[in-house]
Amino acid sequence: MPGTGLSKLWGYPKNRMRSVMIRETLCKILPTVSKPARYTGNELNAVRKNWDEVQVRMVFAFPDVYEVGMSHMGGRILYGLVNNHADFLMERTFAPWPDMEEKMRENGIPLFSLESFMPVGDFDVVGFSLQYELSYSNVLNMLDLAGIPLLSRDRDDAHPLVIAGGPSAFNPEPLADFIDAFIIGDGEEAILQVLSSVRKSIGRRRHERLKELAAVQGVYVPAFYEVKYNGDGTIAGINPRLPGIPNRVKKAVIPDLDQAYFPVAPVVPYLGIIHDRAVLEVMRGCQRGCRFCQAGIIYRPARERTVDRLMEMVRQTIKSTGFDEVSLASLSSADYSGIQELTRGLIDEHGPQGIGVALPSLRADAFSVGLAQEVQRVRKTTLTFAPEAGTQRLRDVINKNVTEEDILNACKAAFDAGWLGVKLYFMLGLPTETDEDLDGIIELVRKIKRLAAERSRRAPKIHVGLAFFVPKPHTPFQWEPQITTEEMMRKRRYILEKGRIRGVKYDFHDPATSYLEGLISRGDRRLGEVILGAWQRGARFDGWREYFNLENYLRALEAAGLDPEFYANRRRELNEILPWEIIDTGVTAEFLMAERERAYKGEPTLDCREEGCQDCGICPGLGVDLQVKGGGQCAGG
Repeated sequence: MPGTGLSKLWGYPKNRMRSVMIRETLCKILPTVSKPARYTGNELNAVRKNWDEVQVRMVFAFPDVYEVGMSHMGGRILYGLVNNHADFLMERTFAPWPDMEEKMRENGIPLFSLESFMPVGDFDVVGFSLQYELSYSNVLNMLDLAGIPLLSRDRDDAHPLVIAGGPSAFNPEPLADFIDAFIIGDGEEAILQVLSSVRKSIGRRRHERLKELAAVQGVYVPAFYEVKYNGDGTIAGINPRLPGIPNRVKKAVIPDLDQAYFPVAPVVPYLGIIHDRAVLEVMRGCQRGCRFCQAGIIYRPARERTVDRLMEMVRQTIKSTGFDEVSLASLSSADYSGIQELTRGLIDEHGPQGIGVALPSLRADAFSVGLAQEVQRVRKTTLTFAPEAGTQRLRDVINKNVTEEDILNACKAAFDAGWLGVKLYFMLGLPTETDEDLDGIIELVRKIKRLAAERSRRAPKIHVGLAFFVPKPHTPFQWEPQITTEEMMRKRRYILEKGRIRGVKYDFHDPATSYLEGLISRGDRRLGEVILGAWQRGARFDGWREYFNLENYLRALEAAGLDPEFYANRRRELNEILPWEIIDTGVTAEFLMAERERAYKGEPTLDCREEGCQDCGICPGLGVDLQVKGGGQCAGG
């Protein structure tokens, strides 16, 4: 590529003419698209390996734009872990923004990786991260851009193996027609075993390679299972087609998080991303037991890293990246048993250099406000709390385990400490919700507004975010119906009309996207035809307001002869076979049913790390021990 200097810049592999052609064409089209840095690669700490010196080549495919995918902690972990292995290689690719997709199709550029600019179709393994159901159309679009047949059954021995993981993979069925194998659970625990299996089976037929993969704990190969349906559309059975295939797939789990790999030299992007900072996973899992929360179930049991390990990880990460802020990430960082020691240690050591600490997940209590006060360096902006419901009755139903007094005390502490505003998150459409619960939201906001006026010199801003409840698999509410879009709109009007308060801003999630999320999240594999049909009608970036079009899916549902209300708005029977029952999270169905019953009685469930085992089944089911707060193990497990 004389005269461009790109061969020196990118260091392309020898004899890879397709890579060279892609780069030459990119030089022409990148000046014509928005944010070209999304597609140039060569970032600080990016890993570029020689293709001819590795045995298995994998591309990590994130089905959203670069700025979102580069903020994903799981992708950072897998990228570093795989590239630490001498025989394996992992590169990255992201969904091109529509303007870039148009240019790629016009110029015959296939989907490519950012490290070597090799076509995605030339890799041995393509691995998608499934974080959100509304990204599924992008999965299909990326496969199409890569020249890989969309349907798993249409691929031959020359095509890469297409795998997927992430939280949405815990109901793999809507994508079962398109994905060869799903990794269920902790990806760090399974990915090296998967790639070792791929290496061992090189040269064998595709069917045999997938059968080898199915022997790895946490790997689900949908083609090896037959699903039968009853006359009413419910599932009659899900059974293995071959001997030796497990009846249920048990998730992969890391028993000791402190010994698990974590990247201390992550890729540093050239452009601003959603979470443009160092991210430190202090713990995984959550003991809170909110009954609507899927993450609280699928990431059980709660596991922590030690303070000493985390302090050393921060030192190495700052040295290798230059980030000036460290985010302490988990589902509930304030529940980390060493949170005070860690935050003080980080501030004492790194604060003098201008390096700040962020706590992205806080409980609605004064303790969390005290932590936030401790880590604020320069200015106080906004604190975020999630009461979820407006009345104590409904908070007991969902097992939120926070009282109105807790919420008000947290806001008092925030205003007294000089915070300029608070964000409050609520959920609408929860099981048993009535208009009295909506009134409770409005009244709680009014009380917080009065506190702000009494305790602040300037009127703090109060931002109220309201999402619509989506019943998720593997939760106590997995059997519950989702409210209709009409009811969502009614609740929205109710809040806006009765809750007009000066200085309070309401922000509602879009009912149509919430409806589609609910429809897909509990879908079976018949929805594969719908997702394909929606993509063929133009569905792309469904999680982005400017591109979302529900009509694409409604037409596809009609063409497939499927009733959307069957998936979104129907209450499941407790004895019904659910599509995701093929996946074993370790939490028993009996526990989920008991939690659902306790919800309808308004009975809370105690915190297992502080009050003792609640018999969910996770610890004995997976052969691990729960870490109780303050050290030690859960006696009940």
